[in-house]
Amino acid sequence: MRTLDGRYRLEQRIGIGGMSEVWRGHDEVLDRPVAVKLVSPGLDGEGSVERIRAEARSAARLVHPNVASVHDFGACATVPGREAPYIVMELVPGETLAVHLRAGPLDWRIAVRVCAEVSAALAAAHAHGIVHRDVKPANVMLTPAGVKVLDFGIAAPAGADDPTPEGIVVGTPAYLAPEQLCRAPATPAADMYALGVLLYYCLTGRLPYAADSVTQLLGPDRRQPPQPLPEVPGLPAEVAELCRRCLAEDPARRPSSVVAALLLAEAVDARVYVPMQQPLLPRPRPSSVSPWNDQAAAAATEAAGALRFTTRHPG
Repeated sequence: MRTLDGRYRLEQRIGIGGMSEVWRGHDEVLDRPVAVKLVSPGLDGEGSVERIRAEARSAARLVHPNVASVHDFGACATVPGREAPYIVMELVPGETLAVHLRAGPLDWRIAVRVCAEVSAALAAAHAHGIVHRDVKPANVMLTPAGVKVLDFGIAAPAGADDPTPEGIVVGTPAYLAPEQLCRAPATPAADMYALGVLLYYCLTGRLPYAADSVTQLLGPDRRQPPQPLPEVPGLPAEVAELCRRCLAEDPARRPSSVVAALLLAEAVDARVYVPMQQPLLPRPRPSSVSPWNDQAAAAATEAAGALRFTTRHPG
């Protein structure tokens, strides 16, 4: 065991990736369990630390029931003259969606509810101008209180150019939108493509295209267009249509995260929390959906088939 900055005691490594590892830790000051993500510094050294600090600050602005909170940022010495950044996050109980999907597809009601909450988390990020860029089952935690979306560690400002060196792909190839394969700037529409892949996988237990190897996904011929969603008994037609729209080649044809969250929540009579910028006058509504703004209301009403909601603040 070791302690970072005299405060965060590392207890057990719980995850490892190409550029980072995650530890279960304990905050000695506030006496609470935390997750500590140790990030390998990039080739640009100090520039990499500052970039990760900026990403941590962006993620820390997201306060939402379906987003794992970021508590702190720091840097620790690994070798003389070199520092590795770390991010302290909420330690989320439960298992990842990836673990649950090993047993096969989910019941469609569970799949739709999970994706509704993921959409709500993305709506909160998109409202702050943040694109997640790595929506996938391993970054979705299923807890007793609902879904938590993890790891905004490669999040980027919407519309920002990709600073990654040529030849390096940021994100998980199977969930990357077509425009991301061409290194287009990150946009919320890219997250919505990943959501479509996620929803398809939850409903069918497989990806919407052949993905036997990374070469097949990223090679010269690239991947094939998504296959149509097969019939799922009981699945509402509007959910199948939403999945199809999320997987559209043209980013402009994909729904917004607010629209997706509201439509999916309505399909299973669930409650989600989405951003609200302006209060609305009270109007009749189902009790299952939370606040939103006028622009989102108009869009979601059109998308969901004349749904009507009134505003209600969380709590």
